[in-house]
Amino acid sequence: MGRTWTMKMELFEEENKVRTTYMANAATVERKWLVVDAEGQTLGRLASEVAAILRGKTKPTFTPHVDCGDHVVIINAEKIELTGKKLLSKKYIHHTGFPGGIKERTAQDMRATRARAMLERTIKGMLPHNRLGRQMFTKLHVYEGAQHPHAAQKPEAYELRG
Repeated sequence: MGRTWTMKMELFEEENKVRTTYMANAATVERKWLVVDAEGQTLGRLASEVAAILRGKTKPTFTPHVDCGDHVVIINAEKIELTGKKLLSKKYIHHTGFPGGIKERTAQDMRATRARAMLERTIKGMLPHNRLGRQMFTKLHVYEGAQHPHAAQKPEAYELRG
């Protein structure tokens, strides 16, 4: 005996339910607060892992067009490490906006005076360069020293892979 048309349609609908792709949206995203200790960590390795967390790539519900990442609090930013001779050779260049206003600093100067800005700049460069990337960047909180004002959010300690 052959199947009736309604039986075939029921089978078809049941098969299609399995094939739907989950897409997160702003209402369904659950965010956690994580604390990362930068003491003794390599700058680029720390930054790439934190950028992945901010994007939400560490979650199984990652959706490229939605900000589904977690909040990240980085402490001890002044104790970040650089490999090789990068402390002396790596340059951070910016322009003041005035004619002849190109300024440069070595990584050693940046770490001594503006370690927070050095870490933020590195992580920002690893996020998307659009509106979504700017929104993701607002979930990054970098502090020099071991204290931070986010204890009320009950952040979990996060161990880096490397």
